[in-house]
Amino acid sequence: MAYNTIKIKKYSDVIEECEAAAALYPGALIEIDSNGAVQNNSDSALICQKMVALEDELQGNGIDDAFAAEDRVQCWIMGPGDVAYMILYDGENVVIGDYLESNGDGTLIKLVSGVALFVALEALDLSGSSGAETSGELGYNKRIAVRAL
Repeated sequence: MAYNTIKIKKYSDVIEECEAAAALYPGALIEIDSNGAVQNNSDSALICQKMVALEDELQGNGIDDAFAAEDRVQCWIMGPGDVAYMILYDGENVVIGDYLESNGDGTLIKLVSGVALFVALEALDLSGSSGAETSGELGYNKRIAVRAL
């Protein structure tokens, strides 16, 4: 099911506003850098804060409108049970119930050897993708509903 928002279900509503260190998309797993700005999460397979970039709805932007460096980003710090519409890494194939970890670039991958951060709430198969498809700024629909653990 496609959603028009990143925040699908919230039990906690912890939101911070930070400057973007570089371009990033709503739905990306993000982290705070040493300057206090946010960037795509850079540590794959490690435990990290479940912080997600939200769409800039106050400016009339949607989930496919990227943030540029120095833009203000609403950052949702997810709690257990919260549900978000995040970005799956190209080439992944997940089914409902698969555990997901950080890929180290703001996207999620199926749990391999790291720390489970999320569980997939829907199936999404990007394994047969050529990368040439187009349907929005991300190239094609790479978004998946996930629940924070």
